[in-house]
Amino acid sequence: MIWLQQQWQLLQGQSLDKSLLIPAIALMVIGFIMISSASIDVAAIKYADPFYQSKRQGVFIFLGLIALCSCLFIPIQFWQKHGALLMGLGAISLIIVLVPGLGREVNGSVRWIPIGSFSLQPSEFAKIAVVTFMAGYLVRRQAEVRTNFVGFLKPMLVMMVFSGLLLLEPDFGATVVLMGAVVGMFFLSGMRKLHLLAVALVLLPVIAAIAMFSPYRMKRLLTYLEPWQDPFGAGYQLTQAQIAFGRGGWFGEGLGNSMQKLFYLPEAHTDFVYSVLAEEWGAMGAIAVVALYAVLIVRGLKVGQLAERLQRPYAAYLSYGLVFLIAAQAMINIGVNLGLLPTKGLTLPFVSYGGSSMIACAVILGILLRISVENSYLLTLVQRRQIENQRMQAEAIAADEPADFVNGEGPYVEYQP
Repeated sequence: MIWLQQQWQLLQGQSLDKSLLIPAIALMVIGFIMISSASIDVAAIKYADPFYQSKRQGVFIFLGLIALCSCLFIPIQFWQKHGALLMGLGAISLIIVLVPGLGREVNGSVRWIPIGSFSLQPSEFAKIAVVTFMAGYLVRRQAEVRTNFVGFLKPMLVMMVFSGLLLLEPDFGATVVLMGAVVGMFFLSGMRKLHLLAVALVLLPVIAAIAMFSPYRMKRLLTYLEPWQDPFGAGYQLTQAQIAFGRGGWFGEGLGNSMQKLFYLPEAHTDFVYSVLAEEWGAMGAIAVVALYAVLIVRGLKVGQLAERLQRPYAAYLSYGLVFLIAAQAMINIGVNLGLLPTKGLTLPFVSYGGSSMIACAVILGILLRISVENSYLLTLVQRRQIENQRMQAEAIAADEPADFVNGEGPYVEYQP
């Protein structure tokens, strides 16, 4: 109870980062509106309730807000201390989903664990767990990572395990997102560019080999290159998404007036909700959504930079990794909707329908907000010390005698008049 009161006092003393919170809440609201619009006709026929998916998404948002508030009360030190445990739990959850009879198969992929009328997607939370561990590794092995390539190879063994489990589902998109986030963390931690180039030269052929030796992935790749060669077969999803963008024009057909959601565009309320948004809100609405992501991502990176300046390396690397998870998934989903990338089963963060995705994104937002709160608190302490230094310095000059004072970074120094 005392701990809870301390955390509450800390949160009361600092305002939440509006540049993080407002874009995320705006995306949640936009997502709820678009899911309601995109699913209303399909849900009316499939579930005899036009607002079936809307009601469930409302529940998911509510659970996400609870998760967000919970993370606000958890000190960042907790994630650093229990990073290995969280990563282990993430690995176990990915193994459980592969056990016959426990995992639920949807569209040829086993990625969900049914829990009553809902389904849990462990990969969404496993990605966060890996990032928490990698941030701790970078703090412990920072010098090794910056000077020796072996420092990067050691955690890659962990990544191989998680990548293998994800590919067995199969979930190639989540593998790419996780790998991109981890490599981005290592790059911002000071990893040498030559080492980064070596990683790219190894990973790119591996990714290409995974695609080439998997028939359905190779088919998706060929379809991506020319979807209109088979517009009613393999290229159906991409062509319908492009039609949605074409119909939307600059200002859209109006909310609720999408034609593609009427059984033309598959997964209109999940993976391809951005296409329906572009059709109803036009290019201006689609650009506005991208702008919200840009504000969220840039602010998240700045939170990490401030943490680094405040000598909080774990909080900084954790911020970078979590922001990269959001950024990579958003870019891939939007790229798929635009036809710029091959089809991947990745949701649009905060926007697409799905409980696991919403709760995981809310957890990420909650951790970022907590890092920002702790940054603000420490920055306030530093500013108070600087004011105290200036006061003591002025008194020493007035008295024409030396005085000890504390500088802005904490250690004691002697003032020389």
